[in-house]
Amino acid sequence: MPRPSQDQDQALLAAGAALYPQLGCAGLSVRRVAEAAGVNPAMVHYHFGSKDAFLRALLQRHYEEMFSALSLTSQGEADVMERLAEALLGVARFVREHRPLIARVWADAQTGEAVAQDFLRANAPRHLGVLMALLQQAEAQGRLPQRPLLTRFSFLMGAVVAPVVLVGGMVSVKAVPPPLLAAVDADVLSDDALQRRIEWALLGLASGV
Repeated sequence: MPRPSQDQDQALLAAGAALYPQLGCAGLSVRRVAEAAGVNPAMVHYHFGSKDAFLRALLQRHYEEMFSALSLTSQGEADVMERLAEALLGVARFVREHRPLIARVWADAQTGEAVAQDFLRANAPRHLGVLMALLQQAEAQGRLPQRPLLTRFSFLMGAVVAPVVLVGGMVSVKAVPPPLLAAVDADVLSDDALQRRIEWALLGLASGV
């Protein structure tokens, strides 16, 4: 018996990606995902085995896209500060593009959803490790002064990524004052805004102040 088209896998994952930020692990049903994908509900079990396995595949798929790019950026012969800046830009772009999904993963993990908790345990150390390794290389090469690693890392995340999460969340609940709304993309979320904050943050670290 021939295996159903692989296109169904992708349709289910696309439907899950659209529904998960709103519904979370508990609210996302096999039937609803299948209906949104236009396939028989049995295909979720056929392709993925279970709802939990489907959710794991959904989350991992998005993460691997980011991590693959991050790994490539962090390697090579380019100046370590340039590689660090590119790596930070990649993480910030990922958060910008997938903020609703990321917010739901955190919310699900906090409420005890095992799929979300397992996903964070398995993957959070991976991109943290890449960024911290770049910080250590920069220090070893004399490009950054000696400072506690976690202090530097938390400063960078606070300067570069936190505004994406905070302002993006405020926009989604219509909490940004109307006079400022038009400037959100250009001043906070655009690539230019991300690169500007990365430049300022790295200059601040390099100053040693």
